[in-house]
Amino acid sequence: MRIGSFDTDERVLVIAEIGNNHEGDAGVARELVERAADAGADAVKFQTFRTEAFVSPSDADRYARMQRFELAAAQFAELADVAHARGLLFLSTALDLDSVDALAPIVDAYKIASGDITFFPLLSRVAAVGKPVVLSTGTSEPAEIVRAVDALPGIDVAVLHCVSSYPASDEEINLRAIGVLAKLLPGRAIGYSDHTVGLDAAPLAVACGARIVEKHFTLDRKFSDFRDHALSADPEAMHEVVRRIRAAETLLGNPAKEVQPSEVDAHVALRRSIAAARGLDAGHVLVEHDLVWTRPADALQPGQESLVLGRALRRAVVAGEHLHSDDVV
Repeated sequence: MRIGSFDTDERVLVIAEIGNNHEGDAGVARELVERAADAGADAVKFQTFRTEAFVSPSDADRYARMQRFELAAAQFAELADVAHARGLLFLSTALDLDSVDALAPIVDAYKIASGDITFFPLLSRVAAVGKPVVLSTGTSEPAEIVRAVDALPGIDVAVLHCVSSYPASDEEINLRAIGVLAKLLPGRAIGYSDHTVGLDAAPLAVACGARIVEKHFTLDRKFSDFRDHALSADPEAMHEVVRRIRAAETLLGNPAKEVQPSEVDAHVALRRSIAAARGLDAGHVLVEHDLVWTRPADALQPGQESLVLGRALRRAVVAGEHLHSDDVV
């Protein structure tokens, strides 16, 4: 999958999920972008919404909180500029139809939240823009995931395994679902959105095939009592997440079994040659018990015994001496 100039076939995309951890403070949001870049992330992601189109007023506490957390379209445009200036991709989750339109000029890709996988008016509006989409799949079953992808025709869609618990427990995170999604959606980039506390799941997700990893990000896990901070990585932890993911990429290598450059000399040193099991005179006709197989592989190889068995030695050999085809007649 390509998002801007980034190709997930070449490198795992690490997204610092800022979400609403700015809590409505544009200055904090800007600092989060800067610190994400310092930590080595490839992208930042926010949530963009108008509270009245996203939360029912009957949910009074949540409605009031989300109103406090709202940022204006102009503020997101400034944050996108900061991200791009730092070499980061800029993504945001559009949580209402008008926010899709507001984000269209500034995002490199849209994020679709797990809860909106069946919000088909939103999917249709996003599809009309034509930009790449990253789709989370918490609380979803395979048929729902396929329907959501089908609702984005012609769009490059990455699908993230996700468990919509805050935080998600190790017992439920089920990273093997990444492979299930890869089989369900062949040719699609598959990733992982991490809601666990700690750093272990992200690099393990890469080992399971994730090409995109999203990790919640905060300046301080004790920033406030807003739940997302506690399951987020702070700048130091995010730097370590990135380091572990890059290490996992290096260790995984490519899907081919090849002789590595460092193994070329070992190929000879570690393999064996056919040798004389004891001292033998010229003219001796070789039989199986005359042979032994010893390192290095600088003469006839195991499997070439037929070239010497039943044939007479051209010269005398000492015990352990490696045999060549011209040693027999």
